[in-house]
Amino acid sequence: MGDSEFSQDRENMVRYQLSRRGIHDARVIEAMRNLPRHLFVPERLRDMAYQDRPLDIGQGQTISQPYMVALMTQLLELTPEDRVLEVGAGSGYQSAILGYLASEVYTIERIPELADQARKRLEEAAIPNVTVLVGDGTLGHESAAPYDAILVTAAAPSIPSALKQQLAQDGRLVCPVGERGEQILVRIRRKGEEFPIERHTPCMFVPLIGAEGWGN
Repeated sequence: MGDSEFSQDRENMVRYQLSRRGIHDARVIEAMRNLPRHLFVPERLRDMAYQDRPLDIGQGQTISQPYMVALMTQLLELTPEDRVLEVGAGSGYQSAILGYLASEVYTIERIPELADQARKRLEEAAIPNVTVLVGDGTLGHESAAPYDAILVTAAAPSIPSALKQQLAQDGRLVCPVGERGEQILVRIRRKGEEFPIERHTPCMFVPLIGAEGWGN
């Protein structure tokens, strides 16, 4: 199916799943309205791409429901000049949203097959400013630090210390934190060497695997 066949689905997603549930950042809504989410799901699931639910993308991973993508992005408070680190590229959809809104994005995926797929989908969606890396995202990507914003798209037992140290002053980090079965979406904002924490909504994500996550 071509993009035009999904335009009404995308508009309905924005209207009923996002705007009515408190997503108010105009740039986030613009990104979600314009980016073709169906390109980032397996072809067999494309007719479900705009439903209010996560979807399986293989390798035991999922693409998050549209509302959660929008909420996490809104909490980052991105500007067009920001440099962003994402932990967990997955399908590449959240990476594309970040790339649409920010100047430069690095995204780290631990599963090489998913990283390859994400690169191809980002190219197809014409998002040129996202660099997909393979590695342990819990350790971040120090050579390109500091970052104005960091987004973790898997559940951590606590916020990895490496990511805190790679955050710029006044930078924002959003991450689901908690047990494997249930988490709270949190945001921290760096103030010197202090990282005051805000707690937002309950959520459920796949576990963050790595040295500063749930191990290997």
